[in-house]
Amino acid sequence: MEKMILKAIKLGFTDYCLTEHAPLPLNFKEQFAGNLSGLKTAALTFNQVDEYLKLAEDMKAKFAGKINISIGFEVDYLQGFEEEIRNFLDEYGPYTEQNILSVHYMPGLKQQFYGIDYDPIEFATGFGPWLEMPDALYGKYFTQIKNSLLADLGQYSPIRIGHMSLIKKYQDYFGLDSKWDEENLKQIKEILDLIKEQGRQLDFNTAGLRKPYCNDFYPGKTIIDLALEREIPLVFGSDAHSLEEVGAAWHFYDDYLN
Repeated sequence: MEKMILKAIKLGFTDYCLTEHAPLPLNFKEQFAGNLSGLKTAALTFNQVDEYLKLAEDMKAKFAGKINISIGFEVDYLQGFEEEIRNFLDEYGPYTEQNILSVHYMPGLKQQFYGIDYDPIEFATGFGPWLEMPDALYGKYFTQIKNSLLADLGQYSPIRIGHMSLIKKYQDYFGLDSKWDEENLKQIKEILDLIKEQGRQLDFNTAGLRKPYCNDFYPGKTIIDLALEREIPLVFGSDAHSLEEVGAAWHFYDDYLN
């Protein structure tokens, strides 16, 4: 963590947000049919949360005056687990400043959960029936995003919606349509209207540019332009999981908006 912060300072950033993946609900794996080894590394465990918060607070104090560090979590929205998510946020929300709400898992085959960003094999296993009709697949994903905005996650419900087009991570692997159809555009506009109404932010996430089968930023030009029309605040995110990824494609974001 410290090396990543030092790199952000070197790149000239004035603000840096720490958003480790929040623990998944303990009973989530009972409804999960994807790769269990991937699930084990997808998020913090509950017994790591206090350690993470302590480290983050230490880094915030150490670099005070050099960079403004915000502490938070990237929280998974999981249909049917709203109570567990709210309980986590009620307990740990007071110790955070910026949290992200994302969809990494959604119901697929036999209504079991599968990851949408672990690997193409899991994606095909869980969502195979929809690969020939990607517009319907996209629609399923946007329904989850909309549900996350409508869910009662308490007073600490995350302010920022993360990588709103993550469903396209493997678009070039499966040859999926890169454009949204009219029905999906309608859903997108409804989602953006909710984000605006609720006073939330949108993640301008450059991670997709370095994913070999995505080759686009999240959430893409169409959604960003619609968000700009609504004057929704956009927040840059390199979604760094390694030192090398800190600040990746920062100039792309800066040039796009300026």
